[in-house]
Amino acid sequence: MTFDSETISIDDDFEDVNDYLYRREMTDGLPVVPPTAERVERMLEGTSREPDEELGTIPPKYGVATVEKIAINAVMAGCEPAYMPVLIAAVEAMTEEEFNLYGVNATTHPVAPMLVVNGPIVEEINLNYGYNVFGQGYRANATIGRTVRLLLVNLGGGTPGDMDRATHGHPGKYSFCIAENEKKNPWDPLHVQRGFDEDESAVTVMGVEAPHEINDHVNEKPAELLTIAADVFATVGNNNSHHTHGEICIVLGPEHADTIARNDWSREDVQWFLYDNARNELETLRTAGITDNYTWHHRFEVENDDARIPLVETPEDVTVVVAGGAGKHSMALHSFGETRSVTVDIDEEV
Repeated sequence: MTFDSETISIDDDFEDVNDYLYRREMTDGLPVVPPTAERVERMLEGTSREPDEELGTIPPKYGVATVEKIAINAVMAGCEPAYMPVLIAAVEAMTEEEFNLYGVNATTHPVAPMLVVNGPIVEEINLNYGYNVFGQGYRANATIGRTVRLLLVNLGGGTPGDMDRATHGHPGKYSFCIAENEKKNPWDPLHVQRGFDEDESAVTVMGVEAPHEINDHVNEKPAELLTIAADVFATVGNNNSHHTHGEICIVLGPEHADTIARNDWSREDVQWFLYDNARNELETLRTAGITDNYTWHHRFEVENDDARIPLVETPEDVTVVVAGGAGKHSMALHSFGETRSVTVDIDEEV
């Protein structure tokens, strides 16, 4: 097979290859699998797409994301060929204009693209949706998320301190890929909410801060449980309290989701409750000194100090996901400014 990408000849061992790639700022700091021609060819067997097909550009460097280049970075990350359809869908989602990948890859804000995978492909490639869903232990989650980061570095120029200007970043910038626990979701799964059939596979990508725990071992009523969640979301320092142009995402643990659903609350009820209650008083925002340039009160001409300013524009901007194992825990994730969650159908044949 003939490749369009630059070929580098290094007649040395694994360590020397990694040292070379590291010095060229082509890794995430961890050792990578050398992307030999044989390995890249094998990776491309995971998709029916042509290697030179262009899926979009990755800012701020605006390198062209071809199927071949995705395969190269997937090899480096340690992927299996069967993961290629998920990666292709993720790249197509991230390069949609609404996602604002330029901002995500270049901002000082600690944001990373989080992938949420739904549908039959989850079981096919053994993506984790249960215990430790945001943590280690599953090859598919770890390497798919890692490939996204390598693409943002190698095609997007996201080298820390250069085009990636994140003040701190967060650990999800190494890898940030989960699947939804559809078996424990008492409502429609995320991709069905977004207009896809249940038997389709889909990837949703969101630009979010690191997850923050919602710990509630006590409450057995939805309003009480979600009041705790609203308090976690409505902190003055998070990005939504400043910009209020993006979404917030609650990743409900299955036990919390069950508590809410068996009390006859729908997913829409969860969205409305968090929209109504995850708010900050205007006086609090004034005291913090952030009201001159930010928050919804300018748009709605609200000046009453007792007014409670929402984190998002509409209840639909509250994304509800069910994931994780047993335990009375959930996660709150704030988003970056203008970013959106974009769902892309997976129509690849593995």
